[in-house]
Order: sequence, then structure tokens, then C-alpha cells
Amino acid sequence: MWLFGETMPQVPVARHPGARVIQEQPPAGRRSGKPVWYTAAAVLGDAVGAAGPVLLAFTPVVAARAATYAMVAAAAWLLVRTSRNRYAKRRLGEDGTLRPAVQDWLVLIGLLAVVRAATGEESPFLLALTALVPSAPTSAAVHALIHRHLAARRRDGQAVRRALVIGEASAVDGLVGHLARRTDHEFVVVGVCPIGDEDPRTLAPVAARLDRRTPQPMSADSAPVLAAARRLHADVVLVVPGAHMAGTRLRRLSWALHGEGCRLVVVPGVTEVAGRRVGVFSVAGVTMLNIAPPLRRGLAAALKSVTDRLGAALLIVLLAPLFAAVALAVRLDSPGPVVHRQTRIGRGGVPFTMAKFRTMVADAERLRQQLAATNEQDGRMFKIRRDPRITRVGRVLRRYSLDELPQLFNVVLGHMSLVGPRPPLPDEVARYDEVELRRLAVKPGLTGLWQVSGRSDLSWDETVALDLRYVDNWSPSVDLGVLARTVRAVLGGAGAY
Repeated sequence: MWLFGETMPQVPVARHPGARVIQEQPPAGRRSGKPVWYTAAAVLGDAVGAAGPVLLAFTPVVAARAATYAMVAAAAWLLVRTSRNRYAKRRLGEDGTLRPAVQDWLVLIGLLAVVRAATGEESPFLLALTALVPSAPTSAAVHALIHRHLAARRRDGQAVRRALVIGEASAVDGLVGHLARRTDHEFVVVGVCPIGDEDPRTLAPVAARLDRRTPQPMSADSAPVLAAARRLHADVVLVVPGAHMAGTRLRRLSWALHGEGCRLVVVPGVTEVAGRRVGVFSVAGVTMLNIAPPLRRGLAAALKSVTDRLGAALLIVLLAPLFAAVALAVRLDSPGPVVHRQTRIGRGGVPFTMAKFRTMVADAERLRQQLAATNEQDGRMFKIRRDPRITRVGRVLRRYSLDELPQLFNVVLGHMSLVGPRPPLPDEVARYDEVELRRLAVKPGLTGLWQVSGRSDLSWDETVALDLRYVDNWSPSVDLGVLARTVRAVLGGAGAY
């Protein structure tokens, strides 16, 4: 990066609801933004998570060699994690899920099995395997804490990279707007370089302007871009390729930027696609992106179906006393059936009967027509924060999502999944457009991204975006993450009304 002495100008930054607020003047010496202790914390957490359980497990059995086994386990675990770039500064804090840790744990087991066979080690195999189990969840927990710390810093406008965006005006507006609406990423736009005479609508300043025609000489592009990057203290240049910025022109600009030590990122324009679905390859010297289709069939989908039904059946058995207590409370609170049955739309548009503990008065459906004008949702759903139809017990049940418990029977019957989009009503689906209909590509869920991200406090557009993100990017690790967050969401009660 550059070390220049110019004074940083006051840069207006696009303001959106929820957008981060950054410092107008970057702190002296700040470049990467991430705290330096992230690496040390990750390495220490992994070492302790691998060595500690092994030491505790083997000390009563072979006390003389327990410490050696613990050090070998820690060294092997750190070797696997390092070889898979888990401690790279670029990745630390960007992912707080269990999936990478489980993948690395499987590699660790394979590695130690090979070492065991090669050395003739005769320690108890099942004991060693059991002792190594905590290493994955411990590592995931440490990385989740780092992820949460980084997310909090980014919400405050820290630990970010200052970005200069290049592209045609409409493409620049789309990218800047998308980045400004979210705070869970590393970029904040401090300037734009539109191609052509059209002005972008973003509040980020126009730092330079490029001609639509391919320039001759090459410096006609690189000189203004480099000058703008230096002036704005940009850490990275984001390029949205198009008809007027591609091929040779983009390649030459990359030469100039890399010559100055500036990072270049090409934005292909594909949004809401999980990184695991994207692959990069080259054909005849042309770089291409391969986007894998969403998981719909195969072993992972079959495993989800089996896990859903077995998990729901187990929960029904374990929560039977709670079912009885809630049913009694509903019966004593107000007249009407204990369980409310309602037609909902499932996967592929197939209707099914969904069960819930009744939380409203018996004639709630009739009263809904009278309350239509008071709807507080901005889209297809009907929601009122202080709905007069809800009973006293109903408010408590909704506050802690206890009214949803009978849906476990829908999961056992295969109508629903434990995790998925919210099950919509037929009249809602009747007004869906072709984008919203994509929510029906998977089974609806007892919980989902909507439920753990604010529930009824979210706008309709935010609800649809979360559901589509799940539909397109589902994986077993995503389900595990949602289930873990559901506990916190239920206890917090945010958006439950």
C-alpha cells in the first residue's frame, strides 16, 4: 500500500438504514483493519481444544505418555488447520460456522490413522478418537467468537477496507447500494470512477472519470485511477466489468494497480451465492466462474429428510410434558380448540394442514377482515404488533415461540422441515411474483433465517431475501447454524408478535 503525505479530504459516504458509519480520516498506519490478536487467539484455542481433552483422557490410562499424546494431537491439529489456510489473515473472522472445523477434523483423523499405522502405535483407538472429538467444536466456538467481534467492529465502521469502485454508472450504483445496505463485509466505498459521462446516483464522490473508448496510451486509465486511490487512501479497487471495461483494458489496469501494490477485485455481478458454490477455472486463457446448482437431491438432501423426521420425533417425546402444560393453559385461558389448524402452502405449491397451539380468539379469521387496514407489514404478510385478537396466554406462547411446537408433527409427516422458509398462507402465495415463488422450492421450516434475524420486525423485502438466500445456498452446516441461533432468538423474543 501507499504512504503519502496528503491530507485526507472529507469524504461523504452513502447513508442507508443499517449502513456502517466510518471515520472520514483513516487512522495513521491502519491498513488491514483486523486486530492482530485474532491469529494468536485462533492458534491458542485450537491447541488447547486438541491437547486438553487428550491429556485428560489418557492420564488415567497411560500417565507417562499422556503429555506426549497431547502435544502430538495439538501439533497435528494445528498442522491441518494451517495447511487449509484457517489462520490466514484474509479469512480470520469471516466465517463463524462449524462446517470448516468438521472438515478439518475428518482430515485430522485420517492423518493420525496413517501415522498410527506407520509407527505401530498401540494406544486405545476408541479412547483417542473420543478424546479428539472436542477439537472441532472448540475450534468452531473460538472462530465464532472472533467472527462476532469482527462483525461488531464493522458495524462501528472499523476493521474495514476503503474501496474505490470502477464501472458504468448503473453498475456502480448497484454495487455501492448493495454494499452500503450491509455491514457484514470488509468494504466501505470512499469514491467511484464512472466510465462515461453519466453520473452515478450514489453519495460516494466521483473521484475520477474514465472514457468509454479504450484509451491509448494505457496511462489514460491508470493515471486517474491511481491518483484517486492515493488521494482517498483506498486499500482496494473494485471493478464491475462490462462492455467498456473488460479484456485487454481490464488487464492493463490490473498491471498498473498491482505495480503500485494495490489490491484489485473484479465483481462479476452475481449476488447471494455462497462461496462454496463458486469455482474459478480458465478456458483458452479466459477466466470463468462456475456456479454449482443448489443442493436439492443426493445424499445431503436425503440426510436432511431423515434427520428432520427423527429429530422432530425425538423432540415430541422429550417435550411431551410441555405439550400437556401448554394445552392446559390454552384450554383454561379462553374458549375454543386447543390446536389451531390452518392451510399453508408447502414445497412446490402443495397445500397442507399446519397445526399450532391456538393463540387467538376463536373467530380470529373473521376479525382479520375488519383489521386489514391496520396491517403493519409492507408486503404479503398480515402482522399487527398489538393484535387485539391474541389472548393473554397467546402472547406468552408467541413470545417464546411455544405455539409452533405442534408443527413438529408436520415435520414427522414430511410436510415441513426443522429449518426452512416461513410456511405461507394461500392468499399470500396467490399474490407472489415469479421471484417470491422461488421460496416454495424447498419445504417450509419450523425455524429459519427469517425467524432468527428479527421475525416480524423485518420488512417483506428483507424476509424474501433471507428466504431466497436459504433456498439457494442450503447446506447441512447452514441448518446447524440456524438451529443454534434459534435458541438465542427464542429467548430474546425480538420480533415475536
